[in-house]
Amino acid sequence: MGSKVFESINPATGESVGRYAALTEEELDLQLGKTALASKEWRRRSMQDRVIAIARLGRELEKSSSELSRLITIEMGKPISQSESEIEKCARLCSYYAEHGPSFLAPMQVEGNAAATSRVRFDPLGAVLAVMPWNFPFWQVFRFAVPALLAGNVGVLKHASNVFGCATAIERLFLEAEFPPGVFVSLKVGHDAIPDLVANPLIQAVTLTGSEPAGRSIAEHAGKHLKKAVLELGGSDPFIVLDDVDLPWVVEQAVASRTLNSGQSCISAKRFLIQESIYGEFVRLMAERMKSLRVGDPLEPATEVGPLAREDLRDDLHDQVRRSLDEGAVCVTGGESLDRTGWFYAPTVLSDVTPGMPAFDEELFGPVAAVIRVKDAEQAIELANRSTFGLGASVWTNDIDQAEQMASRIEAGNVFINDFVKSDPSLPFGGVKNSGFGRELGEFGIREFVNIKTVWVGARE
Repeated sequence: MGSKVFESINPATGESVGRYAALTEEELDLQLGKTALASKEWRRRSMQDRVIAIARLGRELEKSSSELSRLITIEMGKPISQSESEIEKCARLCSYYAEHGPSFLAPMQVEGNAAATSRVRFDPLGAVLAVMPWNFPFWQVFRFAVPALLAGNVGVLKHASNVFGCATAIERLFLEAEFPPGVFVSLKVGHDAIPDLVANPLIQAVTLTGSEPAGRSIAEHAGKHLKKAVLELGGSDPFIVLDDVDLPWVVEQAVASRTLNSGQSCISAKRFLIQESIYGEFVRLMAERMKSLRVGDPLEPATEVGPLAREDLRDDLHDQVRRSLDEGAVCVTGGESLDRTGWFYAPTVLSDVTPGMPAFDEELFGPVAAVIRVKDAEQAIELANRSTFGLGASVWTNDIDQAEQMASRIEAGNVFINDFVKSDPSLPFGGVKNSGFGRELGEFGIREFVNIKTVWVGARE
């Protein structure tokens, strides 16, 4: 294990920006041993102590925002303005749970039984292993860690190897916020170490944000060892537009959703289901706007679309586009890698997309929009649900009653009406079908990694 070195490559330049030696077996055992000791101490801390630490963590994020934002952009290519927003969102998450978390975890009195008193407690499980992705290298980690640690658990992070610089910075932030050493640790190990980590008696639960194959693997190992798992996997989110909308405004929202993080977001809109009476105009307006996007150096504040995070990701995306074109899709704009240094892909609009094409059936992780013609709301629902994924969906119409009815029938964990899908600290986030199970954030998310314990006091005659 220790002989391997992980390298972080700036996707805008192809240059190395960091090298990180993998932990040896001895170093890993030592780290996990410290975490085991920290877990016993941290779970005994008062809720008020933990709240103070979380609030302090938020302030550390704000204090280091510029440095951390630049690190995100250099390691994975996100436009700098979006990196700044990511750090700000992490700080807001800390504030939210510092304020609301204690009430979510307060014991609940239960009546209507034969006990003298009965209540439900929410006690920590222990160490939670988090296998996290590169696309939101701070937010994905913080949205697991903040509620989990506030509940009295400790966090063990296995981050994506191309953002080990971010992982190191996150671990340092927890120490600077005066969390005890070992309460949050980042392990520089490869994916081959994950099965043994899941099996380790220290680990009581596991959470993963990532691809469907990775989720299946984690679920298999967690199930084998009877450990709680939360999985947030991929998505092919439908963006349904009916013909009573302000079309130019909706197109702006469509492009913003599709190109967030240069299109590398599980909840960005990917399949655009457009009512046939406005289909042609939607395609025209979207192609114009996608063509006008500023693609370039992600460190420049004006840049709207940066590079993809890795060369293989760009090549995989182009292969999906090419295969879709071979099967009858039409490339309205884009459809090619850009001839420049870095792993850039042209913002792309594919029209005439139908089920069976990669652009419809698979997740496109990059700035490629698949536009599908639908007759009416009924067909839009049918095609929205004709997917193995079920993470998010959005419905755009002036008829809110109809949109609410549609939301009840769409198979997704999140349905947004007249806004594009996003995660918010106050609301549960997660998917159904092949998009995973369990929830993060809000009151429901903080209760995923606790022992929901019944305490019964018998009544005396």
